[in-house]
Amino acid sequence: MYRYSRADLLRILRLTARQLAGWEKAGLVAASENYSFFDLLQIKKVRDLCARKVRPAVIRQSLEAMQKQVAGMENPLLEAGAFITGHRIAFRHQGKVVEPIAGQFMFDFSIRERVLASTPGPVVVKPQPETADVAELFSRGIALEEDPNNHAQAIATYQRVLELDPNHAAAHINVGTLYYNRQDYVAAEKHYRRAVEIDRRYALAYFDLGNVLDETGRVVDAIQAYNTALQLAPTYADAHYNVALAYEKVKEPRKALKHWRAYIKLDTTGPWAVHARNQIQRILHADGLKLVFSNARKS
Repeated sequence: MYRYSRADLLRILRLTARQLAGWEKAGLVAASENYSFFDLLQIKKVRDLCARKVRPAVIRQSLEAMQKQVAGMENPLLEAGAFITGHRIAFRHQGKVVEPIAGQFMFDFSIRERVLASTPGPVVVKPQPETADVAELFSRGIALEEDPNNHAQAIATYQRVLELDPNHAAAHINVGTLYYNRQDYVAAEKHYRRAVEIDRRYALAYFDLGNVLDETGRVVDAIQAYNTALQLAPTYADAHYNVALAYEKVKEPRKALKHWRAYIKLDTTGPWAVHARNQIQRILHADGLKLVFSNARKS
């Protein structure tokens, strides 16, 4: 893989040495004398956020919070779409928008509507250079994902990654999610299951597999996948939320109650927390009525 010198980086991204040193000191950029394309992409995102008046400390806090929020995520700037909300950063990931410092999920109707209205089309696989580096191709796929118009090209790029490295679990996850959003659930499941086979400790893979199983009506199997994700990552808020919904579908409200309660401890103020609290009250109310009715029959 081609490496870029420090001077190359400053020239390509139009940075000053002082800017780069400041981001290194803030812990946003690893100090180095040479960089990969992957590194350039990450530093470009830091540059763009700082240009929008987001403080380096806030960027660092957001990245750390996002890593805790999503099990298995190593680099939020490259694995999720980042954008500005006020003076903070929100991330778009797996069809949801989250502001990680506050732990708040945000509604994103425009994206959801585009996904639901999309019509799957043919994926044109564009040939990649034989000398392409896997990490560089993977980062290129992530960059392409940011624009919905480039999703077919992103799929082709991830497919090329998997040709070069069939055991690239993260590429299986990312291309699986692109297929999932195109409602090609068969292809999505294939890649999620492959990711699980490659890395049995990959909580995100089990979570995504649970989503496609739930979407295709295999709710009991979905519950098993979600629970495996939670065994690996007990503070995985989204997994608690989704398995609670699944337990509700199979008429097991008391099992759902456990996970609704776990969810509101992890997300205290977001819109999905409101729904979780409503479900808790509904289940407790229903159980209370059953208890009163049972006691009345015994007397």
